Amino acid sequence: MRGRLGELEAAVMDVLWRSADPCRVRDVRAEFGPGRPLAYTTVMTVLDNLHRKGWVRRELDGRAYRYRPVASREEITARALRDLLDSSEDAEAVLLHFVRSASERESELLRDALAAAGADPLPPADDDDDPTVRGGRG
Repeated sequence: MRGRLGELEAAVMDVLWRSADPCRVRDVRAEFGPGRPLAYTTVMTVLDNLHRKGWVRRELDGRAYRYRPVASREEITARALRDLLDSSEDAEAVLLHFVRSASERESELLRDALAAAGADPLPPADDDDDPTVRGGRG
């Protein structure tokens, strides 16, 4: 996938992510409703651009394409986080700041995910004032 999404592209992706089935241009357009009327050709152009950028797949169904995201919203978000870590000069510091800012529920999810992946789980945060405690909130 190339490039960031513009406002309208993001709105179209939201429609596609919410849909269980691939969508035609008219399906996407209908989701915007009267509060945000969009021309059919505008939605078609946005979907074509998303396809060209690699954000959506399309399959011909009769004379119209049906569009679906290439990845879930969660997968895209995880890729964005990965890109941020890769672009950092100190990925370890970024991760530590993130972990310190995580809520108790987010910390629990991280511990569970690391345990499931066979990695060393994060210990529970015992002292919120000690920045050396992994998982603490500093």
